[in-house]
Amino acid sequence: MRFRFPRLLSLAILLLSIVSTQAATLPLWPGPPPNHKSSDLVEKTVADERIIRISQVQTPTIDVHLPARANANGQAVVICPGGGYGILAYDWEGTDIANRLNADGIAAIVLKYRLPEDASNVIPHLTPLLDAQRALRLTRHHAADWNIDPAQVGIMGFSAGGHLASTAGTHFDAGNPAAPDPVERLSSRPDFLILMYPVVSFDPAVGHSGSRRNLLGEQDSPELVAYYSNELHVTAETPPTFLVHSIDDKSVPIRNSLRFYEALLDHGVSAEMHLYPHGGHGFGLALNKGHLSGWSDRLVEWLGSLSPAK
Repeated sequence: MRFRFPRLLSLAILLLSIVSTQAATLPLWPGPPPNHKSSDLVEKTVADERIIRISQVQTPTIDVHLPARANANGQAVVICPGGGYGILAYDWEGTDIANRLNADGIAAIVLKYRLPEDASNVIPHLTPLLDAQRALRLTRHHAADWNIDPAQVGIMGFSAGGHLASTAGTHFDAGNPAAPDPVERLSSRPDFLILMYPVVSFDPAVGHSGSRRNLLGEQDSPELVAYYSNELHVTAETPPTFLVHSIDDKSVPIRNSLRFYEALLDHGVSAEMHLYPHGGHGFGLALNKGHLSGWSDRLVEWLGSLSPAK
């Protein structure tokens, strides 16, 4: 058997980071979250032999994973796990990713966002974006405490979490300077986007029907479909973007990434896209999947190109 020592070293660092990373869980909102209504729903966490799934989130939180201060490079990534807006693949596309980023000095903020159930949301489709925007603002608010550059705060999402991240990257605001809450005075614009096999469009020709149905309901309107087809909302102000997709993805067609990439190019936004011939959907870190597992190395290299020289 031939061993690839750089890969073994990378895995060893990752395992050490899992042990050493200090994670703190913070509530996203100081009181009852906006757009919430009381219901009988109770948050559920199901751990099987593969992953941890969370559903029916009632109290959104962030898990803050920080590298050692000596290793920190000042960048932070808010991570949105996927799950079709029905569940959150919390470790597979959340905490495992945070540990990988920490190994390269990047702060990682895993977002446990509310899902758009009718029972616990006033207007269900509004809730995930409200939580993602709040996570970005809250990360900037704690920048000094967490050794983060507030101008280097991005968002990352997987599958439907990629839809949420691309929504945050195309539907943002500068903050409300008159807000009594200092967090709400800060911008919700991500400084960069990382979209992993993302749902981007709700166009029936390319979209993921489950994510669309869960977010918008059965009676979705053309206006809402257009609003959440994020390739239609790219502008010159959209953040630089890194995309990863596999060509054989049968769940979320690769054209989601292609459309977003083309829109970025049309508006002069810096973008990097990596397409892999095999991998399917939902591959996470893609460990033991050949050269597909190198996507995280390519991401770290790209993030390094964004970081200002020191």
